[in-house]
Amino acid sequence: MKQKILIVDDEQDLCDILLLNLSVAGYDAVAVNSGEEALQQLRETAYDLVLLDVMMPGLSGFDVAERLQGRVPIIFLTALGTEDCVLQGFRLGADDYIAKPFSVKQVVARVKAVLARTTSVRHAGVVACEGLTMQTDTKTLSVDGIRVAFTKTEFLVLQLLMSQPGHVFSRQELIDHCWPSDVVVTDRTVDVNITRIRKKIRPYDRYLVTRQGFGYCFEGGTDL
Repeated sequence: MKQKILIVDDEQDLCDILLLNLSVAGYDAVAVNSGEEALQQLRETAYDLVLLDVMMPGLSGFDVAERLQGRVPIIFLTALGTEDCVLQGFRLGADDYIAKPFSVKQVVARVKAVLARTTSVRHAGVVACEGLTMQTDTKTLSVDGIRVAFTKTEFLVLQLLMSQPGHVFSRQELIDHCWPSDVVVTDRTVDVNITRIRKKIRPYDRYLVTRQGFGYCFEGGTDL
């Protein structure tokens, strides 16, 4: 099933461009031109992500985000690019913030990254391999029945790797999926987090494999 994206912007030409490019990328996209219409759409249909302008007649994008209270991932697309506005967006629960003018290709890439990150977090249930068990709804991890303390980033990295066993993720892919877009992250930071994860999941660290020159993967079979 295609993931559904709601575009909210009072510039119809921009909506048309985003609709076309998101459709080509494989998404089911719908556009509305006001905050009021956005809230009505969200009451009637479940969306996986909202692309949200800030400056619109009537309800602003910030007003809409405040009413949604984190119930759906949001990427702000706005001409308001000052530091205060960006911080306001993230305080309201934004998953990303893109200032206009922007590259449509960049928007599509960041949509993919946010959806990959937030979808893995939202899916409730269990991801397990032998004695290694992640409770994805309560965000807890146990090794042979003993609860292990994890940082949010460590949890997201391990959950992403375990959710696609055998798939090799490059360091950049892990950064795009597991770190906020406004944080500068180096390859070394990824390696340090992987080292910490390995120590915490022993003896199952043997399944977290390095593919030299490519990245990391989880080679154990998992139950989702």
